[in-house]
Amino acid sequence: VRRPDYAMHPDGVSESEQRDRNSNNNIRVYGPDELEGECNLRYACAMGREVLDAGGKALRVGVTTDEIDRVIHEACMERDCYPSPLNYYNFPKSVCTSVNEVICHGIPDYREVEDGDIVNIDVTVYSRGGYHGDLNETFCVGNVDADGRRVVETAFECLQGALAMVKPGALYRDLGSTIHRVATANKCSVVRTYCGHGIGSLFHTAPNVPHYHKNKAKGVMRKGHVFTVEPMINLGSYDDVTWGDNWTAVTRDGKRSAQFEHTVLVTKDGCEILTARENEPVMKWDPDLNQR
Repeated sequence: VRRPDYAMHPDGVSESEQRDRNSNNNIRVYGPDELEGECNLRYACAMGREVLDAGGKALRVGVTTDEIDRVIHEACMERDCYPSPLNYYNFPKSVCTSVNEVICHGIPDYREVEDGDIVNIDVTVYSRGGYHGDLNETFCVGNVDADGRRVVETAFECLQGALAMVKPGALYRDLGSTIHRVATANKCSVVRTYCGHGIGSLFHTAPNVPHYHKNKAKGVMRKGHVFTVEPMINLGSYDDVTWGDNWTAVTRDGKRSAQFEHTVLVTKDGCEILTARENEPVMKWDPDLNQR
């Protein structure tokens, strides 16, 4: 399996990303050669979708998040893909699993998923063509209460609303206003610490895509830009804290958080969701698809 540069680094440092950060302020434009063909960017995103779907199928009451990690890792291997989170700045697992009040970057462990939990599974794969595809979904396990269902559906609608704005000439900073409006209308808040990002041959690169309103993100969308949008939506306050493992981000008030993410390509008149579900080119809410 082809590995990204950080896979073997003792501290999990991506030297290619660091070089990019120091030298490059431009947002990369991807052309047909990089998007099409075997193992290229569109392929990496399609494989990411298959891997997330495999993880989602394994999710149920009583399963551990470690078991989800095993399923995801094996699904990556079957597709000749490297699980991008593994050893990225020493992240110890192949997927992020974020349960209830965990906002993002939850580390799979031996805790069993319980009836009523909301569980986010965040997958990124690295194809043998040398491209990353990144997506996530939040699932409702068993009998989730009304607040839990509300925050999950709101997170979906926030992403849906933001992606509807993506087209050449749109400003990256404007996505946050739409996300904020949808979240506030549903009495939820938007996490400010973590953002969407450019992606492709690098896991994280320009542009930076904040999800909150009145942000100062630079950049105008152009045909060929590829990036993630991944709003994290909280039932309570947007404040977050990070656990001592240096990864797990949780809500300060302990209330639940939900998230959805896609990798998108700016097209001549809108966007293509590269990580879309099969036969769902435009996001459409169907609670049954996220119910376990």
